[in-house]
Amino acid sequence: MFRLSQFMREVLHPTPLKAVRKPAAPVVIWNLIRRCNLTCKHCYTTSADIDFPGELSTESIYKVMDDLKAFQVPVLILSGGEPLLHPDIFSISKRARDMGFYVALSSNGTLITEQNIRQIAAINYQYVGVSLDGIGATHDNFRQQQGSFDASVRGIELCRKQGIKAGIRFTLTQDNVLDFPAMLALMDEKDIDKFYLSHLNYGGRGNKNRKSDAFFSMTRTAMDLLFEKCLQWEQQGIHREIVTGNNDADAVYFLHWVHKNFPQQAAHLQAKLEQWGGNASGVNVANIDNLGNVHPDTFWWHYDLGNVQQRPFSEIWQDISDPLMAGLKQSPRPLKGRCGTCSYQNICNGNTRVRAQQVYDDAWAEDPGCYLSETEI
Repeated sequence: MFRLSQFMREVLHPTPLKAVRKPAAPVVIWNLIRRCNLTCKHCYTTSADIDFPGELSTESIYKVMDDLKAFQVPVLILSGGEPLLHPDIFSISKRARDMGFYVALSSNGTLITEQNIRQIAAINYQYVGVSLDGIGATHDNFRQQQGSFDASVRGIELCRKQGIKAGIRFTLTQDNVLDFPAMLALMDEKDIDKFYLSHLNYGGRGNKNRKSDAFFSMTRTAMDLLFEKCLQWEQQGIHREIVTGNNDADAVYFLHWVHKNFPQQAAHLQAKLEQWGGNASGVNVANIDNLGNVHPDTFWWHYDLGNVQQRPFSEIWQDISDPLMAGLKQSPRPLKGRCGTCSYQNICNGNTRVRAQQVYDDAWAEDPGCYLSETEI
């Protein structure tokens, strides 16, 4: 995850370099349930409104949670499917909060209602992320349910009224790129805390529908607009959290933007970006699916590292006998093609390996989603 607003503030108000603090354990994105009331075109879990057999029981979830805490996992992002369909979501969330985890809820927003908003507020989630993939009919078509846009926006509004930090997750594709400026305008209209631009990653339906991935020219135009909007907000004293995900080339593209617009800060920013280090799959980001299988991140559901009902997560995560995990944890990674010769490996860290694996059947091949030119790398 590239924290654009954080680095934009570094450009405007530089801070001294400090020693890098490496997390003791990864952030865990936990798909507690696969059932969902929507059928989204890019869903990495290929969720549907049905029951999926073999999901972890609440008792098993608690046992895993104990291991995660002992392993010093700092953050749990509770996801699905739609996590609000889990019958024990609030009990699970409360236990996680009581144990001291940073707890976020990743929802489609349609099930955040007047009936449950007080329960949601009582958990005191540090963050509620809601997926919005366009305005009105664009979003509804993406989610394949009419009225889902209005319901999701209403969910965000209810969170904001309760003082809950809430944000938008937007996945950029050919289908919704024209709505991108309106999505940023919605941030102002609804006074939303966070905007997460996700590039399409090739897992689940996102892999099946990868032909609708944004063209590189579309991506570059969207990133240019995001940089300008982030800069404008910061200069106006509006400190929204702006992040991007699933394409760590964003950081390198931003560095080139800084060279053009704030050349006196380019060297400082490059040093800060190198400390950040780029893609963290298999290192500082982990995934547990609804069955208890562990993956390097959420888009590797077709590749299991082990199951938490058979071995503790802490043991699975540290096991580098698996060749994929060994490569992901290696520095530098064993990259090939233009990724292997790129001058910015120490910023990007090879970008998103799952796209390379899905397209070329080789996790170390060049990332086909890198939109940087040969000159820029």
